Amino acid sequence: MQQYFVTGATGFIGKRLVKKLLARRGSTVHFLLREESRDKLPELLAFWGLAKNSTRALPVFGDLTGKKLGVAAEDLKRLKGQIDHVFHLAAVYDLKADEASQVAVNVDGTRSLVEFAQAIEAGHVHHVSSIAAAGLYEGVFREDMFDEAEGLDHPYFMTKHESEKIVRKECKRPWTVYRPAMVVGDSSTGEMDKVDGPYYFFKPIQRLRQILPPWMPSIGLEGGRVNIVPVDFVVNALDHIAHRERKSGACFHLVDPVGYRVGDVLDIFSKAAHAPKMNLFINAALLGFIPKSVKKGLMALAPVRRIRNAVMKDLGLPDDMFTFINYPTRFDCRETEAALKGSGIACPNLHDYAWRLWDYWERHLDPDLSIDRSLRGATAGKVVLVTGGSSGIGLAAAKKFAEAGAITLICARDEIKLAEAVKEIREAAGAQAQVHAFSADIANEESCAAMIAAISEQFGGVDFLINNAGRSIRRAIESSYDRFHDFERTMQLNYFGCLRVTMGLLPGMVAKKKGHVVNISSIGVLTNAPRFSAYVASKAALDAWTRCASSEYADLGVTFTTINMPLVRTPMIAPTQIYKNVPTLAPEEAADMVAQACIAKPVRIATRLGITGELMHALVPRVAQIVMNTSFRMFPDSDAAKGAKPGSKPQLSAEAIALQQMMKGIHF
Repeated sequence: MQQYFVTGATGFIGKRLVKKLLARRGSTVHFLLREESRDKLPELLAFWGLAKNSTRALPVFGDLTGKKLGVAAEDLKRLKGQIDHVFHLAAVYDLKADEASQVAVNVDGTRSLVEFAQAIEAGHVHHVSSIAAAGLYEGVFREDMFDEAEGLDHPYFMTKHESEKIVRKECKRPWTVYRPAMVVGDSSTGEMDKVDGPYYFFKPIQRLRQILPPWMPSIGLEGGRVNIVPVDFVVNALDHIAHRERKSGACFHLVDPVGYRVGDVLDIFSKAAHAPKMNLFINAALLGFIPKSVKKGLMALAPVRRIRNAVMKDLGLPDDMFTFINYPTRFDCRETEAALKGSGIACPNLHDYAWRLWDYWERHLDPDLSIDRSLRGATAGKVVLVTGGSSGIGLAAAKKFAEAGAITLICARDEIKLAEAVKEIREAAGAQAQVHAFSADIANEESCAAMIAAISEQFGGVDFLINNAGRSIRRAIESSYDRFHDFERTMQLNYFGCLRVTMGLLPGMVAKKKGHVVNISSIGVLTNAPRFSAYVASKAALDAWTRCASSEYADLGVTFTTINMPLVRTPMIAPTQIYKNVPTLAPEEAADMVAQACIAKPVRIATRLGITGELMHALVPRVAQIVMNTSFRMFPDSDAAKGAKPGSKPQLSAEAIALQQMMKGIHF
C-alpha cells in the first residue's frame, strides 16, 4: 500500500499521473492544493473516477512559494514518515511568463519542496525537470550530464536548470530527476490543455491551408531540432521508472529517441492538417548571419516593429519563439530505454499521432474558436447606418442588423418606400427592433449634412457605416458621346455621396476611437467590365479613396472594408432584360457578405472570379482585354441604352449564354 504526495496535481501531466497512481491497488495520493483552488476539487475527483468523500485522494492545502510548501504544522506531522514517493511537477512552462514568476515557482518552489520532503522524511523525491535544463547545449546531451549545460540566458532555461541544481545539491532524501521533452497531447485522443511548444506552429499552418490548395508546393522554415513526446508516454514512463528499486541520483530523459528537425515537424503537421506540403525550406540559421546591430536598427523603425508585432499577435506566437527555432541540442536516452525495457512503454512515432493532435487543437484549442463570429456579437446595441436601405441589398442588410439587435438606421430619398422598409424590417426582426429612417439625398450636400447632424444629435454618431446607396448605368462609351451627364451623376452619388456621409461621420468615430466603414463596390472594378465605364470609374474612385483613408486611420481605431460585389438581383438591374437569365446573387446573399464585413472586418471581400479577373489584368493585360472585348461584342446594349422601346427580348448566341452561366455575377 503506497502513499504518494504530488505537486502540480491540477496540471496537465499531474492530473494524469495521479490517475495512474490511483490505479495501483490500495494507493493513497496526497496532493498540494491552494486554498483558493478548493472549488476545483469536485472536477478533479470526477476526473480521477472517485466519489466526493473518497479518502484515496486527499488535498493538502498550502502554497508552492511558501516555506515547506506553506503546509500547516499539523499536516506536516500527520504526513511525517508516511509518504513513500513525492512527485514534484508544479512549474511554470509558459514561454510568455515573466522572469520573476518563473523564478518564484520554478526555483523558490523547488527549494520549498525539498524542505517539505525533508520535514516529512519522504521515501523518495521524483523531480520532473525538463530538457530545457540543458540550455542551448551544442551537440548530444547525455542523462549523466548537468554542469555542461550552456546558453542559459533565457529565464525558462535558467530556472529549470537552477531548480534541478537545488534537488541535486540540497535534497537529503533519495532523489531521481526526469527530463521530459516538449509535452504534447495524448497520442490516442489528442487531448491537450493549452497552446504551447509545437502548437505555436499550428496557426500559421492553418492560415496556409486557407490560402493555398493542399497540392500546391510551399516554402517552410528549416531550423534546429525539436523533441516532442505525448503526455501518455511521459506519465507511463514516470510511473514505471519511479517504482523500480533504484539508488538516489539517477536521471532519465523522457524524449523521443528519433527526434526531428523543425522542418520535419512543420511538414508532419502540414500533412496532418491537409495543408500544402512544404517542399522547399529556408534555413533559419541564415538569420544568424545578420548582425545584431542591423536587427536592432530595423526593430527601432516604428513600421517594422508594428508589422512584426501585428503578425506575431495575429498568429498567437510568443516574442521568444524564434529563439528556439535553431535549437541545437539532441538528447541521449539510453538509461530510459534500459529502464523501460520489457514494459511495453515506448514513445510513439510522431507521424502516427500528429493527426490526432491537430484534430483536437482545431476542435478545442484554436484561439479563433473563442471569438464571437456572430453578427449579434459584433453589432448588438451598436448604431448601424445603411444608406440606400429602402430596397435591394440595403434592405436585406438592414433586416439582418435589426435581427442581430443593432440600432438600425436606414436612409433613402423616397419617404414612402422608407416607411414600407421600416415596416418590413420590424416584421422580420420583431416589434422590439430599433429601426429609424432618414429621408435624405446623399448626392445633395445640404440634404446629406442635415441627416448627419440629426444622426449625431440623436445617436452620437454611428459605430458601423454601410455605404450601399449607388447608381448603375449600363451603356457603351460609343453610345454615351452626348451623355456626359451620365458620368457626372454617377460620380456624384457613388463617389461624392459616399464621401459626404463618411467624412461627416468620421470625426465621431475618431473621437470614440472605434468605427467600421463598409463600402459596397463592384466586381467590375476588378474585371474592368465593359459597358460600365461610368459605374466602374465611380466605384474605382471610392476604392482608391478607401485605401488612402484606411492607411491614415489605421492607428485611430477606424477600419474599412471594401466589398467588390458581384451582380445582385435588385431593382437597380431590373431595366436590363438580359439580366433576367443571368446567374446573380440574391439580396440576402449579398447581405451575408455585408454581415461578414462587419464581423471579421477584412480589408477586402471579393469573389474568386473577381480576384481571377484582377490577376489577369495585372499579369496578362492583353489577354484580359481580348476576353472582355469578346464578351462586350457578345452582349448588346439594353433597350434603354440604345434608346429603343423597352420590351424587346435580346437575342443571344449559344456562346454568350454559356459565358453567362460560367461567370456568375460578372457585369456584361
